[in-house]
This record gives sequence, structure tokens and C-alpha cells, in this order.
Amino acid sequence: MRILSVNVTSLFSRRIIIMVKENIWRLYRAMGLQKWLSKSQIIEPISGEIQEVGPTDSVLSGPVTEDGKYISWRKEHPCALSSLPRMLNSAKGKQIVVFLDYDGTLSPIVNDPNRAFMSPPMRSALHEVARHFPTAIISGRSRDKVYEFVKLDNVYYAGSHGMDIMGPPLQVESYHDKHQINAHDKKGKEFTIFQPAQEYLPSIGKMLKELKIETCSIPGAFVEDNRFCISVHYRHVLEEDYEALEQIVWSVLSDYTCFHMTRGKKVMEIRPSIKWNKGDAIEYLLDTLGFVDSSNVLPFYLGDDKTDEDAFKVLKRRGQGYPIVVSSIPWETSASYSLFDSSEVLSFLVRLARWGKSLA
Repeated sequence: MRILSVNVTSLFSRRIIIMVKENIWRLYRAMGLQKWLSKSQIIEPISGEIQEVGPTDSVLSGPVTEDGKYISWRKEHPCALSSLPRMLNSAKGKQIVVFLDYDGTLSPIVNDPNRAFMSPPMRSALHEVARHFPTAIISGRSRDKVYEFVKLDNVYYAGSHGMDIMGPPLQVESYHDKHQINAHDKKGKEFTIFQPAQEYLPSIGKMLKELKIETCSIPGAFVEDNRFCISVHYRHVLEEDYEALEQIVWSVLSDYTCFHMTRGKKVMEIRPSIKWNKGDAIEYLLDTLGFVDSSNVLPFYLGDDKTDEDAFKVLKRRGQGYPIVVSSIPWETSASYSLFDSSEVLSFLVRLARWGKSLA
């Protein structure tokens, strides 16, 4: 069974469309096809045309699941889709600023990190959001790599967990000049590069070579150069080989006392031991955008990993904005709201962009 992509907006009112979607869901639930429904849904993109995409819960404001723990967790972290009207109502008179993680948020988690591509609808939605609101991607990946995936020039990029930021032209003097430079892209657009861990690059280069050599004996291990941090992926490593891989990483790391290791989804990440993370990157970008200590800004942050917790905590501490975790499983988080997966992120961005367009 398949839901076809058709333009029905000229035939039905929005109210009828919603009723049809709800009836489809009820029918599938009665037939015991909830799992199928979660794999093929329809959403309304910015243009108003209905297109088939991946999983979403634009009708239900919550995934179709029988997992009691997730349902209970979702009550504590309400669906950001169903909460969006209230969020936007609170945005009146304020400047929305959008921050997003990349892997697991704008793209699904994939087996090959080099193939974590965005879907065309996601790129289109992100582009539209960035047309109306300042938008930045903050990723553990290198800044250049994230740009190659996204390829949008109206978005700011922060790679290496915020240790390599391409931000707006400098408007403040609150950061050390030695860590930032003004530059221009190929089109002549001015921006600022901020890199608070520059002095660690020689050590990172040495460590990267050592890790690549030492981990060759572990089938499936993949060492990724993310400029100011190093990621050791073990998604394809056999369970019985994981301990040996972890010992290799710790052994190499023991020779570099100015670095530490953090963990993500099937990855060990080595970073300089400086007081800088995704939360600091948010504050830097808000500062350079002119919103330092401003009560007229409303930040959104969407992320799916433990490294995004630093960003969630900053928004909580500021008492501003909406920290939104992207997760299909319940876990301890500082986020206030949730989205099930990257398809719900797409639906969220589409609605946000449409609202921004209505204000233009």
C-alpha cells in the first residue's frame, strides 16, 4: 500500500486534508499496521504541495509506538511539533535564532559517516528557515565537511563541537583577537572565523597519525579527522573487538595530557581540554549576532546526541528558547521538548519556515 504524492490543495480544504490523514491513521491502527505507517507518511512542505517523505507524525504530534517507556518520557518532553503553535505565539516581538546539530538531526544516522547526506526536502526546508531567521549548524564534524553536506551559503557553520566557527562579521570585542579573523567567501560576503583551539592543531595531527596506524588491527574501526577533534568510529567493529579498540585509544591518549575523550553514538571523540563546547558556541554566535544578554531573542536548538546536552543546558540557564532533543528512545536529557527522528525535524522546519514566510 502506498500514499501517492499529489497536489490536492486545490480540491480539499486544509480541514478535510487533516481529517483524511487522521482517518488513515485510525484505519492502519485498527489493522495493526502502525509500524508500516511510521515508514511512509505525508507532510505538507513549504509550497503547500503534499509529497511523500520518510517517517513523521504531523497528524499525531507523536510517533505511533507501543513503547510505554517512550510514551511516558514523551509526556515529560512533549512533541515539539504539537507544541510549535505555542512556541511561535511566544515568539511575537522576538528574534528567532535556529541552531541545529547535523548527524541524526538534519540527516539520519548512517553506517558510513562519509555518506550522511541531507535529503533534498531537508535542504530546501533549511534554506527557507535561514531566509527568515539566523540559522547555524553546530556539529562534531569538521566545518568544511558539514558545509560539503549542506551546501547552503545562508547558514552559519560551527564544526568540531564549536571549536571552528564561521559566524557573522564581528560586532563585539569580547573574544580574544588571536582566535578570530575576518574573511570573505568567493562571493565577497564577509564573515568571521573563530578557532579557540588553534594551538592544539600540531598535537592533533600527530595523534591522528598514531591512531590510524594503531587501529589498523581492529576490523571495522574508522578514524575520522574533524580538524579540531578526532572521531574513532566503531559502528562496524565486532563486539569482541571493542575492548581492544578502546584500550588502543586510551593508550594513545595517555601521551597527550591536554586532551580528553567523550563518547557519542558508536564513536569515541578526542578533544582538546579547553572550556569550549556546543553551548559556548551558541553563546558566541548569539553574541556576534548582537543578542548578548538580550531579552528579545528566542533561540531554538535541535540535537540528538549527548554532546548536544551542553547546548540544551545553555538555553535552560539563559531561561530563553527551546531545547529540543531528537530521539526515538527515552534517555536522560536537559531538553524540554522532543522530536522522534530527522523526518520530524523536517516537518518542524517546514512549519517554522512557513510561519516565517507569513511574517515577511
